[in-house]
Amino acid sequence: MIVLGIVLLIIGFVASIPILWTLGVILVVIGAILALLGMMGHAVGGRRHYF
Repeated sequence: MIVLGIVLLIIGFVASIPILWTLGVILVVIGAILALLGMMGHAVGGRRHYF
């Protein structure tokens, strides 16, 4: 999810499409939160890790 967010950030920046930039930021933030929760041992959505 983090990688997809970064790809959308790059595409949105290069193509000057603000919605892709916004979606990229949202995906990076959500992916980072899920990765941190998984590293701390909290199962979110039935999964222990998100990588």
